[in-house]
This record gives sequence, structure tokens and C-alpha cells, in this order.
Amino acid sequence: MQHNERNLSMVMDFYEMTMSNGFFVDQGQDTRVAFDVFYRRNPDAAGFSIFVGLEQIIEYITNLHFDDDDIDYLRGQKLFSESFLEYLKNFRFKGDLYAFPEGTVMYPNEPVVTVIAPLIDAQLIETAVLLEINHQSLIATKTRRIVKAAKGRAVSDFGARRAHNMDAAVYGARAAYIGGAVGTATVLAGKMFQIPISGTMAHSWVMYFRDEYTAFKKYAETYPDAAVLLVDTYDVLESGVPNAIRTAKEVLEPLGKRLKGIRLDSGDLAYLSKRARKELDKAGLTDCRIIVSNSLDEYTITSILDQGGCIDSFGVGERLITSKSEPVFGAVYKIVAVEEGGVFKPRIKISENTEKITNPGLKSVYRIYDQEGNAIADLLAKSDQELDLSRPLRYVDPVKPWKNRYFENCTAKQLQIPIFIKGELVYRLPSIDEIAAYVKDQLENEIWEEEQRFENPHNHYMDMTPELYEEKMNLLYEARIE
Repeated sequence: MQHNERNLSMVMDFYEMTMSNGFFVDQGQDTRVAFDVFYRRNPDAAGFSIFVGLEQIIEYITNLHFDDDDIDYLRGQKLFSESFLEYLKNFRFKGDLYAFPEGTVMYPNEPVVTVIAPLIDAQLIETAVLLEINHQSLIATKTRRIVKAAKGRAVSDFGARRAHNMDAAVYGARAAYIGGAVGTATVLAGKMFQIPISGTMAHSWVMYFRDEYTAFKKYAETYPDAAVLLVDTYDVLESGVPNAIRTAKEVLEPLGKRLKGIRLDSGDLAYLSKRARKELDKAGLTDCRIIVSNSLDEYTITSILDQGGCIDSFGVGERLITSKSEPVFGAVYKIVAVEEGGVFKPRIKISENTEKITNPGLKSVYRIYDQEGNAIADLLAKSDQELDLSRPLRYVDPVKPWKNRYFENCTAKQLQIPIFIKGELVYRLPSIDEIAAYVKDQLENEIWEEEQRFENPHNHYMDMTPELYEEKMNLLYEARIE
């Protein structure tokens, strides 16, 4: 965690405590339930999202406990029984948790996390699970769009100063790296997660010295192996680029060094980058990179490159770290089953908004692949079902349930894996580089390019086994009769 002395156990909604106390008084401690975490739509009308935040969920659950001052604070609310407060003093998570591996490409309405645990255990972790998924999945998904727009050019996170707080900057940088950014300017994120860090100078460096050339000269003398000069403090073409070239010739080349790059942070980036490239090349600085920043996102980057912008890398700040175009992810945590007599009985939430009707019961999630290894659909099944793909497998398209559909010549991979079993961590935490590589591999080798379009992406099919679909319809029918 960012500060070792912080106990984040009470990062929760108050109703988690009031409900847990009520369950404790009325039901005791042992009734087990199942909750699913899922979301209903992709941000930015995208074709997919990326599941991120699992490592922080694991940290939270592993360290979940209540200190004496936490208990005293809760006692001061004058709502909780003393027996419940005594129970909290020795509380540790005792349940099971299943999840997609971190970095998995995910789609709406499939359970990316399932918690099967004593009722109180499942209730107390709700907020922490959701906030980690909602924040980091949002930033990783936004970053992947920006990286795609950059068409192979490097994208770095420059967003800390516009993030919503310190944790958002640090964990946002983590999510951005998983989403495809090559590094961050946030030093603590680099230290905590072994993310490459980079940075150049601010306008204040240039303005501090008596003139622009002196500022560039001092910087180049201090960092001769990593000189990247910010050229837009006064005038890019009349002052900044000429002074950068002069610095390269008069300061660096006598030392046997090369000017690594220039950075543009304002103005018409397409036009200025083309003009700057021409002048740098004319001066023999063909290896000098042009880096741009300033309110970039996937749409501005696409526009700049479509105009022929001569850019080698992008520093992306506020629109990445806040996902400015759509800053809410929307994952939810819904109860789907309750254990009765040793058997989990399904539960369903019904709403006038059909998209809010939940998929009931304990489930498995499978990704279905064609013979070429393309992910053609995801399939929800009852947890006790075995899939036999050695022959055509019938499935139900919930949008068109009247049609007879079959998977043929396909393979399947179960997506959820065990993370905690009876409160014990059984998952090996991958490195951040392994997670980022997993994201890249899926998008390059499994996920349809049509799903990755910015405009009108192909909808990934989310199908159900006939048995699960029938169970859902029966529960809806029973609820309607009542």
C-alpha cells in the first residue's frame, strides 16, 4: 500500500456495517452466499474492457482487519451490538473468491469476480472490490484505446497532476501501464510497481533562466545522455527549435552526445511537428525524437496522425488518468445465490429496466474459440455443467432465444480461476509486465479487430447454456406469479 501505516479495512459504505450487524444478530455467522461482480456496458461505447485491479483486491482482503480504534469508532455510532463488535475484533475473510486473471479482456454482463463466502464476509468487501475494479479497469481500457490510436508510437502517462488524488495517480499509472503505456512520469508508481519512469522539464525551467538558449544549455550540460528540450515556452519555430538545434551543435556534439528529443506542449501539434521535423532533419538531427503532450486522447491523436504529424511519442495526461470522456465504469456487486440446506439456491434481481435483470445462480464463464483461435463468444453456464465440444453444443442467444444455435468445431477456456479458498490465497500474483503482455497477446491474437474499432465496434456475443437460460426464465416466471 502507499502508506504502510494505513489500515484501509473501513473503506466501505456504512450500509455494509449496518447490514452485517443485522445479519449477525438475525442469522449468525455461517450462512453462505454468492455475489457476482459484473458491469453492464463498456465505456466510450467500446467493444470491450480490460479487467484490472485484482492485485489490490487481494491486498485488501489479505490485510482486512479492524483495529481497536476502528471498533471504538463503530461503538460510538450507537447502532451495533457488543457481540458484533467483539466478532469484528478477530475478523478475517474466510470465503472463496474466483476471478478472471488480471488483464483479461472482458465484456458486459459476465461475472468477472464471484465471491462465495459467509454472508458477513461477502458483504464487508463489496466497496473495496468495486472501487478497485471500477477505477483501474476504466483507466486501463482508456489507455488501450489511446495506445491503439498512436499506431505503434510510444504512449506515456503524464497525468498525476490532474488525477483525482494521490492514490488515483499511483494506481492509475499502474492501470495505464497494463493498458499499454510504456511508462509514467509518476515516481511513486515507478517505485511501487517497477514501471519505467521518464520526464523532461517544465516551462518554469526555461523561464527561470535569462533566455531560452541558456536554459537549454544548462539542461544539456546536466543531462547530456538524456537531453529532451521543451521548445514551446516562447515561440516554437522562431525560438524553441532553433535554440534546440544550437544546443545540439554547440553543447552536445562536442561531448560526443546527441540531442535525444524535443517536446511540444501547445499549439497546432500536427503543423508544428511537421515544421520542426523538417528543421531538425535539415540540421542533421534525424535521430532527434519529437514528443508531444497537451490534452491528448485517442481522438486528438488520430486527428494529428491523419494530418501527417511527425511525432515519435505521446505524453498523455488528464484525459487518460481521469478517462475524461467517460469517467465512470459502473461495475456492480449483486447477490446471485444463498446456501440453504447445503445447496446454493439461485437468486435473481428483477427490474423494469430489462438490462438490470441479473443472471442467477452459481455460474461458469467460458470463452469460445474457433479453429483459428479467434474468440467468437463468451458462454455462461451453470457451475455444475460440463461442456462437451466434441460434438455440436447448443446454446441460447438471450437476444434471440427462439433461434436454434450451436457451437461447432470450437474449443472453450474457463475464465474464472480460484484466488482465495477458505480465506487462503491460492493465486500466484503475476508481475505487471506479465499482465501487460497478457493484454497485448489477447488483443493481437484472440480478439476480433472489428471489436477494437472506435466507431460502431462489433458486439461480442454473450450466450447462455439452455439450462441456465431455463433457470433464469423459471425464476422470472415464479416472481411474476407471486
